[in-house]
Amino acid sequence: MFKRTEESKLTSWYFETDRRLLGAVLVLIFIGMLFAVSAGSVAAERIGQPWYFFVVKAIPFYIMGLTLLFGFSFLNKKWVLIFAALNLAAGLALLPVTVIAPHIIKNSARFVSFGAFNIMPSDIMKPGFVIMTAWFLSKMKERYGTNIFFNKDAWQVKTWLSWIWYLIAFLIVVAIIFNHPDFGTSVLYLSVFCAMIFIAGLPLVTIPVFIGGGILMGVIAFFTLGHVHRRVISWLTGTGDTYQIQQSIDSIRHGGLLGSGDDAFIKQSLPDAHTDFIFAAIAEDLGAIMACGVLLLLFYVLKRLITNAMNARDLFVFYAAGGAAALYGAQVCINLMSTLHIIPPKGMTLPFVSYGGSSLLAYCILFGMILAIIREDKWK
Repeated sequence: MFKRTEESKLTSWYFETDRRLLGAVLVLIFIGMLFAVSAGSVAAERIGQPWYFFVVKAIPFYIMGLTLLFGFSFLNKKWVLIFAALNLAAGLALLPVTVIAPHIIKNSARFVSFGAFNIMPSDIMKPGFVIMTAWFLSKMKERYGTNIFFNKDAWQVKTWLSWIWYLIAFLIVVAIIFNHPDFGTSVLYLSVFCAMIFIAGLPLVTIPVFIGGGILMGVIAFFTLGHVHRRVISWLTGTGDTYQIQQSIDSIRHGGLLGSGDDAFIKQSLPDAHTDFIFAAIAEDLGAIMACGVLLLLFYVLKRLITNAMNARDLFVFYAAGGAAALYGAQVCINLMSTLHIIPPKGMTLPFVSYGGSSLLAYCILFGMILAIIREDKWK
């Protein structure tokens, strides 16, 4: 397509970018487009809308998402950091709006309304969180050496590059998200933060402390958040409202090995078949064999992120790619385990595949940035 001897920004980008990672992401987005039609049409008709209702709503997000994915992949490290800081600042500015004047959907105050579009700040700010946390960790290593966790200078209040200020801001963000209520996303942020600080060298002997903190957070959520309490009880006992998860399991079973195709009828009564339970709709339509193919593709993307992190020369790139792998991998696992009834339902999308504008845009921005800094780290 291009000759390597040609000197242009486009040919340099083509030969230097991780095309395998980009190609796998584009295939996932294409699968998401297909099921925005298949599962989305069913969901639209169930709420009394034309079959193309969600498709029309999704088109602007797919256009913006692909534009951002390719656009950000051309940037250098400096501009990635600038846009990541702006992204994080925008998310932090919108989060208080979810407390003061939230747009409530399904009893959750995690949205901000912009006319026809509803934005979820905790989703939109994920790229900024991962990139700026990676930058923070790399700067901490530059200033304080390898011992950034137990060096008392790294905890001083008088300097902005301090654990004190980072943790205060981070815990405020998690508290707001937890209060939406959105237990799943708050756990996701905490999981990614824990993964990144362990990547940065926090001793593994501290793992029991974090496990204990996670258990405590789960207990608090169980006794203070009604929907968490109900879902856990239903998951443990099989009583209560198990309709959604039972429909998910039945959809997967009905698909068999080769799929039900036009006879896929169970997904028609599966709530959120186009969002949280889209993997069940894929399994019913295409069958277990193709669903496993999608599963392998999802984990291939994770493998490419980990490989790029391990091969990074720049410490910042190592932390950023590792953080992206932690975020993406944790969200994929939470979605799939919820769909398969391994854990209680969490209401979390499948990256690049589920219908959802905020999630798609966030992951396109994040992966565009990761592709850019990996390319610069490897070739420049």
